[in-house]
Amino acid sequence: MADSPASPSPVLPVPTAAIDPRLEIAWLATRTDDPNAALRDILHVMARELQPQSGSIALLNPDTGKLEIEAEVGVPSEGERAFALGQGVPGWAAFHGKPTLSADTMGDHRYRALRPGVRSQLAAPLLAQDGQVIGVVALERDAPESYGTADLDQLVRYAEEASHVLQRLWQLGHLQGKAQQLETLLTTGQSLVAKLEQQELFDTLTRDARDLMDARAAALYLFDAPTAKVRVGSLTGAAPPPPPTGDLPVDSCAVASAIHTRRAVAFLDIQSVEYHDLADLPRDASLRSVLATPLVYEGEVLGVLAIFFDRVQRFDNDQKRLAAALASLGAVALQNARLYSRVFRSEESLRKNDRLTTLGLLAAEIAHEIRNPLTVLKLLHGGLGADFPEGDPRRTDLRVIAEKLDQLEQIVARVLNFGRAPSGLHTRCDLKEIVEDTLVLVRLKLAQNKIQLAFTPPERTLVVEAQKGQIQQVLLNLLINAMQAMPDGGAIALTLSPGLKGSTPVAVLVLADTGSGVPEKIRGRIFDSFLSGRPDGTGLGLAIAQRVLLSHHGEIELVATGPDGTTFRVTLPLAKN
Repeated sequence: MADSPASPSPVLPVPTAAIDPRLEIAWLATRTDDPNAALRDILHVMARELQPQSGSIALLNPDTGKLEIEAEVGVPSEGERAFALGQGVPGWAAFHGKPTLSADTMGDHRYRALRPGVRSQLAAPLLAQDGQVIGVVALERDAPESYGTADLDQLVRYAEEASHVLQRLWQLGHLQGKAQQLETLLTTGQSLVAKLEQQELFDTLTRDARDLMDARAAALYLFDAPTAKVRVGSLTGAAPPPPPTGDLPVDSCAVASAIHTRRAVAFLDIQSVEYHDLADLPRDASLRSVLATPLVYEGEVLGVLAIFFDRVQRFDNDQKRLAAALASLGAVALQNARLYSRVFRSEESLRKNDRLTTLGLLAAEIAHEIRNPLTVLKLLHGGLGADFPEGDPRRTDLRVIAEKLDQLEQIVARVLNFGRAPSGLHTRCDLKEIVEDTLVLVRLKLAQNKIQLAFTPPERTLVVEAQKGQIQQVLLNLLINAMQAMPDGGAIALTLSPGLKGSTPVAVLVLADTGSGVPEKIRGRIFDSFLSGRPDGTGLGLAIAQRVLLSHHGEIELVATGPDGTTFRVTLPLAKN
């Protein structure tokens, strides 16, 4: 005798056999929301009524097209637990959608043994409301002719009720899943619109998309329409190596079709040969199917949300709608973050303009007050009559003092005339002499700070059309910045040489120090007004230097910076002969 049917442990008391078994099966739908638990209890009721030595309920897997055993009694746990449609008596019943009786399996070519000793078998399909086969129930006995048509009719009635229970539980699970997805979607939407920092927004979107879709990975690709470029904004869940960083031509990317059509596009298997050359796909070999959904805001494609799965699958409408909802939330949140960034920059610009206006009024007032005592200083200096012999350093000092007084007077005049330097003040100057005179001004400061300065002059005279005082002001700003970057001493190297900018002859002045370097967070904005890396800095020195050089048709650029020092390069066009 084979093993008797196993009795599952019920969650609630099992009704007695006096109740119609069909009502008992229907009642099981109220006991649990777990379809697998309900299948075990349903099989228990059928086994109690029809007394098999073994039995099973197998459900049709739509992905594999096979019947897979989900509940069994008396069936060995080892061995094959899935069979194709048409294979065996249960497979035949499922394939044809009809119940079948094999009174003696020894003479039935359809029979396939799941355990030895079976001689009589019943099989009834589980049918959905539309008539589609969703599974099959099979019961076996070890004696031939031990099951008859009455037993088969009874099993069919139980199978009909079991199908209704199973579909109700599936529908309930589906609704519960949709409710949970909706709740998660609302939470995700609230979280996304609260993100104002763009990278945090990108990472949140891909992380929530992966979790909500139960996917292997998710990526956000940002699209720049004017340049037709795509770049990876965020990637969550994919194994290294990541896809290439930087801007990628859109037509070299898999997401191009979603961008061009503005519709969700599915790729069934990105491990196929035809996808290997696409630049935007992660190099993770476990990723197979992809659903790419564009982020569209007011007709503009902002990017693409790509959701990766580790199995080949076709995407149903529910998955596509969920991905579209996530993409819509992402598009709104991204646009919101961009608008916030613009507003923030506008406010910062307004604050800076307000400060510039205040500074301009204050500078004009100060310049007006300085002009009178400056006139007195010039008169007194001119009346000193001091005449030192050639070679005496004081003679150079007096000349430099006179020039600085003239420069101060010019600065005051420019401030009072809204800072516009008349082009008529430009004269032909030897740039080497300007550098040497500037070094005279800072020689004592360099010695005090224990800074060694080496100046390499050009092999020939480099003449520029310039206002000498303004060029000295640029050099002073660079030298003072270099000294402040070396509080414990160091070295400055100045090199002046001829060069070419395109086809234009220029003078090139390179200043390199051994200081601590420009702070990384401000390197890209060092020429902005009021930006300083020092607590006591005004943030005006380099901004003024850049404006002066632009007015001379020259330029200044940061060549290199780091913990070993900083290098600036200044170029000025040479005067025409």
